Amino acid sequence: MAKAVRQYEAGGPEVLRYEDVEVGNPGPGQVRLRHVAVGLNYADTYFRNGTYAVPMPSGMGVEAAGVVVAIGEGVTNVAVGDRVTYTGFINTLGAYSTERLIPAAPLIRLPEGISYETAAAMTMRGLTSAYLMRRIYPFKQGDTLLLHAAAGGVGLIVSQWAKLLGITVIGTVSTPEKAEIALAHGCTHTINYSHEDVAKRVRELTDGVGVNVVFDSVGKSTYMGSLDSLKRRGLLVNVGAASGPIPPLEPQLLAIKGSLFMTRPALADYIADPAEKAELAAEVFGHVAEGRIKIEINQHYALCDAVQAHRDLESRKTTGSSIFVI
Repeated sequence: MAKAVRQYEAGGPEVLRYEDVEVGNPGPGQVRLRHVAVGLNYADTYFRNGTYAVPMPSGMGVEAAGVVVAIGEGVTNVAVGDRVTYTGFINTLGAYSTERLIPAAPLIRLPEGISYETAAAMTMRGLTSAYLMRRIYPFKQGDTLLLHAAAGGVGLIVSQWAKLLGITVIGTVSTPEKAEIALAHGCTHTINYSHEDVAKRVRELTDGVGVNVVFDSVGKSTYMGSLDSLKRRGLLVNVGAASGPIPPLEPQLLAIKGSLFMTRPALADYIADPAEKAELAAEVFGHVAEGRIKIEINQHYALCDAVQAHRDLESRKTTGSSIFVI
């Protein structure tokens, strides 16, 4: 009997249930997948708490890696026995499971040299990092980036990628230990937001100019400081809302603070085109396979411990990537 984590109502981590499930045979366009490792992402908490509304009952999780064990009619992009990974949104919800049915379209064949565990830890984070570094802003050597949550999964990938491109990265962290991790993975400077004024410190580090771009995955508690850290005509990329969504913003504020730009991108819109998705995946997996970017898996959980995993994630106890090992 397969196992899965499901929820019957929106709420805190305690709403998650570890249950027996029937999987069945794949229908047209589907595959049956046996998971080896499953990704734990902050976005999972948005599905759980109702920020992203989905019909109940619902599966949990949108990223995993495993082996194709059966294919349905019309499936041509993968075959039985293929090692695959995936991430997505509603179309991949249900990753917290030992086996599942899933549409074949989102599946990505795993390159040689990438383990299941690495894939589960990096597919969403890696593709997110790829579109941030390659699609959002035309980064060039010498640019400066303020990176919130620099010791998190996306943060560690982005900081390493930015270093490869010659970008100065100022990373925000909450503890000295996280500062050490961020510095070891490409950050030039760190700011401990627990006791430092982020915008003031950014101005000091940039000789009063500010940064070209801010990647802000925290949201409500940081967005104003992010705006105040930008140089004239700089770009704020609100890529998450760990502290809650940004409140309604008066556009005139952007003009007052220096003709600033602001965007709220979503991964789904950057991997909707199969060709673009393949290009981004090839680049990030290539960096990892060749050792230019290292994926730090610092937390391993059993699937039955999903409640604790979500508690750890929301209390900011985690660093790097977290996965469930099946």
